[in-house]
Amino acid sequence: MLGAEGIEHPGGTLLAHLRRVEDLLDDWGARPELRTAGLCHAFYGTDGFATALLPLDRRCELAGRIGVDAERLVYFYASCDRKATYGSLVEGTFRDRFTGRSYVPSEQQRRDFAELTAANELDIARVGPEFRAKNRAALTALFTAFRPLLSDAAWQECERVLGDARASAE
Repeated sequence: MLGAEGIEHPGGTLLAHLRRVEDLLDDWGARPELRTAGLCHAFYGTDGFATALLPLDRRCELAGRIGVDAERLVYFYASCDRKATYGSLVEGTFRDRFTGRSYVPSEQQRRDFAELTAANELDIARVGPEFRAKNRAALTALFTAFRPLLSDAAWQECERVLGDARASAE
């Protein structure tokens, strides 16, 4: 899959991570477009993982393979300026790191983003004990802030992987 099988990533390869994220979203009952976005979420790189499998000028190719709605979710996830967005996502503000544009996405987009973020980070935390230990407090704070946007299944996984998020956040 565009070289993902040869890129190192916590827990093995990027391809293995992408598949685990897709599976986790499936376990949580995510709709097909979000599961597919989970499988492809790093295709354009992310604010936390710069390696891109496709350049942005090839978005149409990805949309042709996975569908327009799933590709839009992949772009949305990849475009997030995390520093500018994480603290304001619940209220609605999102900053696109590719364009510099800030805007208020729909509630569904924000829910999808939060769910995909949880699946991505929790997968890394599950396979990387060092990552989990180093980032437990920050991830707990992030997912506690995202709680209004997360499904119950995602929240339960946050608590399972990170410990009781409510107790840790107090």
